[in-house]
Amino acid sequence: MRQTVFLATAILLGTAFPAAAAGGAPPSFAQQPPPPVPDYANPSAWAARPTAPGASAALPTGADTTRPAAEIDVFYVHPTTYRSKDRWNQDIADQATNAWTDASVIARQAGVFNGCCRVYAPRYRQASSLSFMAMEGDGGKAFDLAYEDVKSAFDYYLKHENQGRPFILAGHSQGARHLMHLLEDRIDGTPLAREMVAAYIVGVNLSEGDFPKTYKTISICDEPDQTRCVIAWNAVLPEFNIAMMAAAGERRYVERYGDDPGKRALCINPVTFDRAKPVSTAEQALGAVPGEPGEGPMQPLRAKAVGARCEQGYLVVEPAADLDLTSLPGGSMHYHDYGLFYADIRANIRVRIDNFLKAKP
Repeated sequence: MRQTVFLATAILLGTAFPAAAAGGAPPSFAQQPPPPVPDYANPSAWAARPTAPGASAALPTGADTTRPAAEIDVFYVHPTTYRSKDRWNQDIADQATNAWTDASVIARQAGVFNGCCRVYAPRYRQASSLSFMAMEGDGGKAFDLAYEDVKSAFDYYLKHENQGRPFILAGHSQGARHLMHLLEDRIDGTPLAREMVAAYIVGVNLSEGDFPKTYKTISICDEPDQTRCVIAWNAVLPEFNIAMMAAAGERRYVERYGDDPGKRALCINPVTFDRAKPVSTAEQALGAVPGEPGEGPMQPLRAKAVGARCEQGYLVVEPAADLDLTSLPGGSMHYHDYGLFYADIRANIRVRIDNFLKAKP
């Protein structure tokens, strides 16, 4: 039941996505020829790679620029940036969408990892925002096609680029959904699980009970220095209706495993990164990126600007007003899941890498 993984996010963001084009419904998925299959041997199929980091090299003023002695790779998958009203999947030759992807998320999300790691960020035939409106039908097929690209990119990376190096997985929203499946299909129960420093699976409906029901050898990151584990959160404002949206988000788990307490969404506070410390004050926050995602350089980081607490599986945040961040209807801070905690994530990555390398034979 993979199509329902994204149900709550689809409902959350429905009013932010365009409806079908005026004059009727778009062609069905079967009627619409898919875009060309990406060739990951071609540099143009990557938004970022070590020899051409692109927007992933961006840094806001105030970010720590020191690098550890040993490098790690990060395989990052971006969220939905293709807002077509009549196409199910993006053609990766679409330069306008690629430019927006680079400015809005490659710089602000993949760039979080540029102080620790060689960044690999594939372009892929992402499912369009139209697909969110039909997740049980053609939209689900569009997401499945997108996942095949992500899986192909990861396999190419492993065969031609990895060379036995430890790696981090990171993604957001649609990208995190694809990484959920990649963890299950390619990593859990394989030797690769031993080489995974951590997976930041952010802005998607991952359940506490998925460990160990879905992932048999990969655990939840209970502590800030734990490795070979998964971190997840969904940021919302205090006025967000958690009870209503939690019911939608739990559907995937209940369909697969039944109605038990494991259905609750996984929330790790990205300031403490400690399940035993679900609450953090603004004083503890290391640095958020002000302003909306967009063109141009990021504004300087603001420390001590975000209070946060895990509540019923969601991360309730209270950002300083002068961060000038806009929520989605209903109080979702989905677009700011990474930016609110930019410096905190960056610092945590170093802690996990240090611990991983100390423990590695």
